[in-house]
Amino acid sequence: MKYRRADSDRTERTAVKKACKRTGILSVKKSSSGSPDRRKSRKKGSVVISKEYLEGGTLGALLVLAVNFLFYRRWWITFPLIPLGIYAARMHIKSRLENKKRQQRSEFREALGCLSVSLRAGYSVENAIRETAGDLADILGPEADMTREFSYIYSQLLVSVPVEALLLDFAARSDSEDIESFAAVFSAAKKTGGSLVDIISRTARIISDKIDVEREIETSLAAKKYEQRIMSVMPCGIIIYMEAASPGFLDVMYTTTFGFLTMTGCLLVYAGAVYWGSKIVDIRV
Repeated sequence: MKYRRADSDRTERTAVKKACKRTGILSVKKSSSGSPDRRKSRKKGSVVISKEYLEGGTLGALLVLAVNFLFYRRWWITFPLIPLGIYAARMHIKSRLENKKRQQRSEFREALGCLSVSLRAGYSVENAIRETAGDLADILGPEADMTREFSYIYSQLLVSVPVEALLLDFAARSDSEDIESFAAVFSAAKKTGGSLVDIISRTARIISDKIDVEREIETSLAAKKYEQRIMSVMPCGIIIYMEAASPGFLDVMYTTTFGFLTMTGCLLVYAGAVYWGSKIVDIRV
């Protein structure tokens, strides 16, 4: 009987390793402190962030060149405009990360729904996480972040890492208030014997309410945001049109001190209008 159980555990570990390899998750051993070691995950996260920084840097550089061409056409103006490019890059990176957080929250809601169903069906926490990883692979795809996370969590459960430590580690890396709150309450309930099904269902309901409110706000502001983007590019479009329709008409704005000061004032007013317009339509829950 003992040998049969050992063979069964070995077969299960082999199957999990194959599943983790297929989803890109490698089973990593515990560190000396007893907490899970996510070196591969951190490395992958750094690659994603590097890609976002590259996109933001490219966008900032193009913006600096475009502003210099439209408002000044002096090569040395490029250097004073560098802070503008840095600000645009930071805003782009922030927007990308917020989009990733929204996607993460939506995927986490699906994960909690699957986990709640498995627990109500009578599975233990460990087996419920295994079933959740399989369900997420079918719903979100094997390459989805949440699928990879739950596949990793289950692979670490097989090497006796506590589920509370894994969820707290996941919450710390996710930088999401909802996931951090869920991990803390789950850990406390697991130790004190609380109802895990009720906790998961309540957390899923709260996240669903947040997502629904955000979608309603996005729907009501979609037209206004589109109008704001059009109005933001209109001044640049007017300058390009005037240059194309009447070449040399704006040369006085680029070759004289008065033109330089006028274009600087216009740029400041334009930048302020774009900034306040983006703030007006940026409503958060």
